[in-house]
Amino acid sequence: MTFGLRAYRRLAAGAGPLVNLLLRRRLVQGKEDPARVREKQGFPSEPRPDGPMIWLHGASVGEALSMLPLISTLSLARPDLKFLVTTGTLTSAQLMAERLPPAARHQFAPLDHPAYWQRFYAHWRPDLGVIFESEIWPNMIMSARDHRIPLVLANARLSEKSAKGWTRVKNSIGHLLGRFCLVLAQDELSAARLRALGAEFVSVPGNLKMDAAPLVANAGDLEAISAQIGERPCWVAVSTHEGEEALVGRVHRELKKRFPDLLTIIAPRHPVRGASIARELAAQRINVAQRSARDAITATTDIYLADTLGEMGLVFGLAPIAFIGGSFVEVGGHNPLEAARLNTALLFGPHMFNFADAAQDLIDANAAHQVHLESELLETLSLWLSTPSMAMQAAAHGKETVAVSTGAAERVAQELLPLLPPAHTDVGA
Repeated sequence: MTFGLRAYRRLAAGAGPLVNLLLRRRLVQGKEDPARVREKQGFPSEPRPDGPMIWLHGASVGEALSMLPLISTLSLARPDLKFLVTTGTLTSAQLMAERLPPAARHQFAPLDHPAYWQRFYAHWRPDLGVIFESEIWPNMIMSARDHRIPLVLANARLSEKSAKGWTRVKNSIGHLLGRFCLVLAQDELSAARLRALGAEFVSVPGNLKMDAAPLVANAGDLEAISAQIGERPCWVAVSTHEGEEALVGRVHRELKKRFPDLLTIIAPRHPVRGASIARELAAQRINVAQRSARDAITATTDIYLADTLGEMGLVFGLAPIAFIGGSFVEVGGHNPLEAARLNTALLFGPHMFNFADAAQDLIDANAAHQVHLESELLETLSLWLSTPSMAMQAAAHGKETVAVSTGAAERVAQELLPLLPPAHTDVGA
């Protein structure tokens, strides 16, 4: 273990009182489930089922959705398998409660304290751990070795910016990557960067997010809100971050000069910001209806603020054009595949490095348009709103692109199955 990792482990071990304060604060803010907050300290909320178990861990909704086709594929190959899924957010927990099959259960992932992970591993005893994308937490990884749990880094993605950052602690990250018995990268560039940082056994089975099932929407809500919108021209800005909502408001005001009946929908990345976003837009003299307040869309509504959790399927079903947020600020963008899968034309800003390959595939297929300036966003939206057939054609290209890029779940499953204990068979069978 490097000096840096030893220092991190000591600091984390002594941070228990601070963690307790943090969790209490998050409870007050409504960011934690009171009935399950102890899961974040490694305390289980249910018993471990009998049989071989795969543990799958991801940060949030996107990673959780990409697990679902993999779980289905592994279940077909090994019906005896049980699955434990861990994530960190309330939204992902709600989604998993709705979407996980009977052989799988969800827990909140412990915070990165060595005692929490020791407690977690001692109870769940997974036969294999599969960590998604870039969730590389030192105590999580090092404690797995204490319990002899093999780890795989799956759907691994590493941007050039992140790789440069990790280079500053190359010995430590190399030590952690060396603890994975297998690294499965989304793309060749990520694979090369991971090898350069110390990953040994790297292959490229593809992007599991390409295999994710389409997001679902409540049919009654979709019908009711669509009726309120009627024939009004409409577009949506999804997963927006601070600064982007004001930009969307300015674009809406300019577009309204040409499209007086225009409705813009904003679905912020963090719905808890809904009230502050509404105030910010009101300061621009924009009439806002909030979904969290159960406001109806009326003839005078300029912007419908979809500030609720787990309703992206509904949002994409309401508008033919979607702008992907996190791309006009240096967040790196968010998953454009969810919208493409639901037949939506796509726009995003200059910063899409989190999904560079997926974004480029959609651009190359004429399914998406990348803009670099607010004026370019305004221009493209004006063109697509005035010529709906162009947006429809882009949406069709996107749906086709996602459809032909599947198969990663099967390839990843074939890499994982040999790492599991053999299936039990009766001697007399």
